[in-house]
Amino acid sequence: MIILDHLTDYAGLPVAEFGVADDPPAAALASPADHAWAVRTEFDEEPFEEVWSRFREQVDTSGITALVIGYWGASYDEHDLRIADLLAESAAGFPELRSLFVGDIVMEESEISWIEHSDITPLFAAFPKLECFELRGSQELTLRPFASETLRTLRFESGGLPSGVVRAVGASDLPNLRRLDLWLGTENYGGDSTVADLAPILSGERFPALRHLGLEDSENQDAIAEAVAGAAVVAQLETLSLGMGTLTDRGAEALLSGQPLTHLKTLDLHHHFLSDAMMERIRTALDGVDVRLDFQQKPHGDWFFIEVSE
Repeated sequence: MIILDHLTDYAGLPVAEFGVADDPPAAALASPADHAWAVRTEFDEEPFEEVWSRFREQVDTSGITALVIGYWGASYDEHDLRIADLLAESAAGFPELRSLFVGDIVMEESEISWIEHSDITPLFAAFPKLECFELRGSQELTLRPFASETLRTLRFESGGLPSGVVRAVGASDLPNLRRLDLWLGTENYGGDSTVADLAPILSGERFPALRHLGLEDSENQDAIAEAVAGAAVVAQLETLSLGMGTLTDRGAEALLSGQPLTHLKTLDLHHHFLSDAMMERIRTALDGVDVRLDFQQKPHGDWFFIEVSE
């Protein structure tokens, strides 16, 4: 999967762009709270801090509920900065923020593995009403366990999610979390988590409200499927995604031999290495479940590849 397009809608709202080139639409300026605002710069253009300052001067941010952060610079760009720190320092100007996407950066701007972060933990205290947090990229990304009564969606898109981030998620106190997506990735790009790191998530004890779980884009997808097959959390789920990775017949066999999955509304296994016979077995066994088996892959020799890495 190649990420080519910026978001045009976010959190149920149309996205209004604020960047280095065009003025924001007059309709968006007239009703800022009716839009999700995307703020971004471009490589070797106006520093993001200056774009951000103009944005806060020209737009009434007091009622904005959804914010999208696009390209902000990198270590190979003279305008590098720690975006999480800048956002946390500006939090007082966004008292109603509910949804935050950090890293709406497409391939033309940066490969996903090149997107640089820092410690994002302060964001959750800075925006106490946050219900949805999504982030793309994982280079230098760190997270410490945190608590939130409001957070309902937590999503990490990466070609390699650090094990420390995975463990921090599992150690966090998120009683109302309903959706969790982790693109675990490959060790070549920092995805060094193990199945043991997922144990608190799979136990079902940490997130009692969880209804969707995505453990995706992993080069260890079979081992993850084997762990999920007996995981207590599955019974409370409505949707489960183990797609985007290197799932083979071994992992699928574990799912079929494990606890019942017929209560699920959706089982997403797209981008897999299953045989035709195994795909048919899954469809038959889970009749009534929306099983997604598109993008069947063939290994390149003995190389099994994930959907998103670099």
